[in-house]
Amino acid sequence: MKTKTILINLSCVLFIQTPLSFADANNGKKIYSARCAICHGENAKGTGPLANRSKPPTPNLATTVFRKRLNDYPGVIVSSIILRPNGDLIPKTLRENGVKLAPFPWSIKDLRDLNEYMSSLIAKK
Repeated sequence: MKTKTILINLSCVLFIQTPLSFADANNGKKIYSARCAICHGENAKGTGPLANRSKPPTPNLATTVFRKRLNDYPGVIVSSIILRPNGDLIPKTLRENGVKLAPFPWSIKDLRDLNEYMSSLIAKK
């Protein structure tokens, strides 16, 4: 009985200390590379080929401020940037520079995956 109690307690401690994530960083990387890196660059520092052509300029996502926001509000920052109320800043910037991206039906999973990848990407900075 005592061994069973110890095992249950140990399992609870491990479960609580191990973050449970349903996000797929590999899918997030694919999405980022296909849809974000053209402006933000592979390093998220706003150094992609179209970085200087957007108005306002492409932000550096590897800053301490952005990293804190991404950590404090997981998923909210990513989804609010992509799905902003006017909804047209990113597509307009791409259109004005002759970039044609097929429409992308964003799902909650995609936003979660992208957030997971970006969190790991900018944590390295």
